[in-house]
Amino acid sequence: MALNDHVDLDGFIAGLKKRNPGQPEFVQAVQEVAEDIFEFIADKEIYHEYQILRRIVEPDRIVSFRVCWEDDKGNIRVQRGWRVQNNNSIGPYKGGIRFHPSVTESVLKFLAFEQTFKNSLTGLPMGGGKGGANFNPQGKSDHEVMRFCQSFMTELYRHVGHDVDVPAGDIGVGAREIGYMFGQYKRITNEFTGVLTGKGLAFGGSLIRTEATGYGAVYFLERMLTHCKQDLFGKTAVVSGSGNVATYAVEKLIDLGAKPVTLSDSGGFIHDPHGFDHERLEWVKELKNVRRGRISEYVKEFPKATYHEGQRPWGVPCDFALPCATQNELTGEDAKVLIKNGCIAVSEGANMPTDLAGIKAFKDAKILYGPSKAANAGGVAVSGLEMSQNSARQSWKEAELQQLLRDIMDGIHGRCVEYGETNTPGYVDYVKGANIAGFVKVADAMLAYGVV
Repeated sequence: MALNDHVDLDGFIAGLKKRNPGQPEFVQAVQEVAEDIFEFIADKEIYHEYQILRRIVEPDRIVSFRVCWEDDKGNIRVQRGWRVQNNNSIGPYKGGIRFHPSVTESVLKFLAFEQTFKNSLTGLPMGGGKGGANFNPQGKSDHEVMRFCQSFMTELYRHVGHDVDVPAGDIGVGAREIGYMFGQYKRITNEFTGVLTGKGLAFGGSLIRTEATGYGAVYFLERMLTHCKQDLFGKTAVVSGSGNVATYAVEKLIDLGAKPVTLSDSGGFIHDPHGFDHERLEWVKELKNVRRGRISEYVKEFPKATYHEGQRPWGVPCDFALPCATQNELTGEDAKVLIKNGCIAVSEGANMPTDLAGIKAFKDAKILYGPSKAANAGGVAVSGLEMSQNSARQSWKEAELQQLLRDIMDGIHGRCVEYGETNTPGYVDYVKGANIAGFVKVADAMLAYGVV
């Protein structure tokens, strides 16, 4: 195959859309990566000859199954479950399980694709996968959630294993859900193995796992700033979301001297001009994790704060933005507002929270922009460390894990800089750097295996 015979980017994307109709999230994720990869491999014949990008884009397998369960009133309920095993070239499939009404095959394919590059960036031996169901745990009793999780695992257990596929938590899947699924796996297989991560500390979980994604996003932000001889201290940050990622990002921002002023949920966002402190943050954690209430309740407890129904926090003037809620929550127009209001850095805690127009706006403005596959890799990094602890039948101390997390995030930053440096002095294209660095490791492993 000659270089001039290669399909161009437009032809690749056209083929992608044809093969994956009605899957906009997946197409968007691939398009964002492909733009950088095509430029990188333009003169590298072997990647074209072996169709490496086309093979990475096509998942190894997608498992779909029916999940039947009984609610507390005795009604039979039917949901759909999936596991997308995208690529295991550098290790067992690794990625979360998401329970949310918005879960579709397209969403899980995009997440598994992103996960492949994210896991590669960590430097740990983990492939990429993602799973979930269109089940909403909100408003369900513990018994209903237990029955659903048990039914879900009764199907999923055939496709996972500590050397095959190791799922973790995600939106709608926390310690409670992981516990129920692990219990069912153990009952069915009669094995106690590290087949899930995010477990409770009493049965093989790891310290700082809950905090890792939020902490990691802030560590990555800190490294981007340090690279430009700036810091976090005294700066204002807007954060979206109010789950684990958002709250622990706020916690680490407070620890490092920044001033986080917003949180949100699906109903709207709160703005506290005072800035969150540890006391206010603990109140939010109790609201969300124990009482499972709405973020709007915050203004009743702290009346100087304001609640903005049906809005996102990107109009609040800030130095830094950390989108930590869900995909495509930050649009091109939002990005322009952030830039206009003086935002100098964005670190993504959620998966693909910025749409393509937003990414372009950040790149054009040449602000510091840490994409999710790099910035939010802290969670899966500690999941990988939990796998190692499970294999060794030991638990590491918190100080060791904190240092390992920092080291991993520093390593990710270094790999992004290596492939993302530009002709503009002091500017690093972190999107390009993350895409290429993640691709190269996976691609070279695939080349070593031949055509499989």
